[in-house]
Amino acid sequence: MEDEKIVALYFERNENAIRESDAKYGSFLFSIAENILRDVEDSKECVNDTYLKAWNTIPPSRPKRLNVFLGRITRYTSIDRLRSKLAFRQSASGFTLALDELKEGTLQKDVIAEKIDADHLTALIEAFLDTLPVQEKNIFVGRYFYMDSIREIAHVTRFSESKIKSCLYRIRKELKTYLEKEGVSL
Repeated sequence: MEDEKIVALYFERNENAIRESDAKYGSFLFSIAENILRDVEDSKECVNDTYLKAWNTIPPSRPKRLNVFLGRITRYTSIDRLRSKLAFRQSASGFTLALDELKEGTLQKDVIAEKIDADHLTALIEAFLDTLPVQEKNIFVGRYFYMDSIREIAHVTRFSESKIKSCLYRIRKELKTYLEKEGVSL
C-alpha cells in the first residue's frame, strides 16, 4: 500500500494503518532498533512503541515520507530505551539518584541552553548534509542516524568496507571544518 493511503488510514483512525505500516516498514524499523539496542525483545517493543506514537501523532501530523517519520520515532524510542537501561544499571546507588534530583532542581537553565545549542547544531548538520552528494549523504545518515554497521552500508551501496570507512572519515573532516567555519567550537 502507498504511504499516502496508510497516512489516510491513520487520519481515519483505522487500525489497519498499523498493520499496513508494519507490513511495509516493520523489518526496516526493527533493524534500526536492533542496531541501537542489540536486543531482539527490546527492539520488538520499540517498534510497537513506534506504532503507538505514530497513532498518537497522526493526526495532526501529516508526514511527507512515512518511512522517515517512523524511522525517526524508532530511533529516538530506541535511544531512550538504551539510556533507560544504562541509567537503571547506574542508578543502583542512592548517590546517583540524589545527584539526578539535584540536577533537576538547579540546572534547568543549563538544560534549556543545551537544548537550544542542540537545535542549532542539528540545523547546521542538516544544512551541511544538504551540500553532500546523495550517495555520501545516505552513507552518513545510515551510519550516524540509523546506526547501520559499516558492513551493512557496504552491502547496500555495493562499495568495499574500506571505501565506506574512508568516505565517512572524509565527511567527518568536512563536517568539522564546516562547523568551525559556522562558529561551533569542537
